[in-house]
Amino acid sequence: MDFSVVIPARYGSSRLRAKLLCDIHSKPLIQHTYENALKSNASRVIIATDDDRIFSVAKKFGAEACMTKESHTSGTSRIAEVLEIYSIENDHVVVNLQGDEPMISPEVINQVADNLIKSDMQIATLCENLKSKGQYLDPNCVKVLFNKFSKALYFSRSPIPNFRDDGDFNVDLCYKHIGIYAYKAKFIKEYLTMQSSPLEQSEKLEQLTILDEGYDIHVSVACAPTGIGVDTQEDLDNVIKALAK
Repeated sequence: MDFSVVIPARYGSSRLRAKLLCDIHSKPLIQHTYENALKSNASRVIIATDDDRIFSVAKKFGAEACMTKESHTSGTSRIAEVLEIYSIENDHVVVNLQGDEPMISPEVINQVADNLIKSDMQIATLCENLKSKGQYLDPNCVKVLFNKFSKALYFSRSPIPNFRDDGDFNVDLCYKHIGIYAYKAKFIKEYLTMQSSPLEQSEKLEQLTILDEGYDIHVSVACAPTGIGVDTQEDLDNVIKALAK
């Protein structure tokens, strides 16, 4: 199984500015994510950024880093530029790993790439069971529904599935989407031709345009804990505590 990992890394963040450079036990956050990716079966791991500060830091800890344009509006479009710069072939499998996932396990990265290769779907991604009703109600926690064939039905910031009676709530039926994707390079080029759908604009979730265009997304439960993605200072504090163990 040959695949590459590309980590889109931008400096700005509405809730925690410069979060990728935040210190976690004497290493910047982005370094933790990068080093976990290196432990996977990926043949190459590339940090893709448009910021000199992130590029410089990445180079200091020995990462392969690629400077991209500032005009990108999504991680996927940033990855598309990387594929062009490196002349990556259409059939090569690429894993899109968010830079703010410092606790992601190598096994999970391998899993999403393997799922894409084994399925007949255009994209693969992962999820995990929600831990509480609070997560179910939290619009910052993206939920996903998928059928028995592991095909995504819908992604939403709203609580899904909806339970008609409050007493019927069952957390075992509720899944949190993990923001890691695998696809072939040629799909990314196709994605760039898509017009953002009304559903994407409503929910601010680019995968809804992909579903709207008729593409299939493979979803399975992550084979190992994915840890805490960092969006807020509270998330960062929790990661620091968790990695101190």
